[in-house]
Amino acid sequence: MNFCKLLPVTAVVALCLVSCKKDPSDVDQHNHNHEEELITTFEILFADQSGNSTDVVAKFQDLDGAGGNEPTAFDTIVLNANAIYDAQITLLNEAVDPIENITGEIIEEADEHLFCFQPSSNNLVNISITDSDGAFPLGVDSEWETFDPSSGQITITLRHQPGGEKDGTCEPGATDIEINFPLLIQ
Repeated sequence: MNFCKLLPVTAVVALCLVSCKKDPSDVDQHNHNHEEELITTFEILFADQSGNSTDVVAKFQDLDGAGGNEPTAFDTIVLNANAIYDAQITLLNEAVDPIENITGEIIEEADEHLFCFQPSSNNLVNISITDSDGAFPLGVDSEWETFDPSSGQITITLRHQPGGEKDGTCEPGATDIEINFPLLIQ
């Protein structure tokens, strides 16, 4: 499958490109207490548990946010078949100086956030979230088990679930960011 042909499809990403920050004086139309911040960069690092291959980094970067210029980076996630990877997500705002690492805020507010992973096919990868807020999964850290060579896509969504909405599922809350990464298992 030619992923260059998929790029226009995957570039139609449902992006809110915002992160949540507690500020009791900011209340949006959904009664969520948060201030919106720009997320310009979504990066995911994969480390092969066996140590047989080098680390893989996949990045989505749109320095001016949704609309405007096209993303400056939109990588395909390329992983080895029949392998297990530890994965870690990093979210940045590179439109400010110094660059802001938004991941720390997500971890700080773990009881209000959840990363959701949806592969386009069950035969691509099995993903297990390996971190939590103490009660429910978070998803900054996860384990990816790949299967036989194949291709598709993986949708990764950060859900903001404040005020007791978080129940371990992706339904409650609002989407902070959603990326449809092309996925190649080789």
